[in-house]
Amino acid sequence: QVQLVESGGGLAQPGGSLRLSCAASGFTFSSYAMSWARQAPGKGLEWVSGIYSDGSDTYYADSVKGRFTISRDNAKNTLYLQMNSLKPEDTALYYCAKSVVADEYEYDYWGQGTQVTVSS
Repeated sequence: QVQLVESGGGLAQPGGSLRLSCAASGFTFSSYAMSWARQAPGKGLEWVSGIYSDGSDTYYADSVKGRFTISRDNAKNTLYLQMNSLKPEDTALYYCAKSVVADEYEYDYWGQGTQVTVSS
């Protein structure tokens, strides 16, 4: 069955960095677009970033442009999110999601999430 397991979250200081990983199994990872989303306490879900199956297209929410970088290693079945210049407003539960196709962002599976807390 499809499994998405996020890791790499934790506590970071403002201006610091974290790298999230999402280990995928149970499907052909290289055939599907993937994304990161987040949900802060008391707020709705925000789509943070996405990447096509072959990495040919990426998108970023305006709130993270220039600070976050999405990437994937299809040989390792792993999705990444490099987060730099972290801000307190980046505090949230971060999820990875699998798309239904290679080149669109429409999702059918989610991970359990990894908590990111940015605080001094």
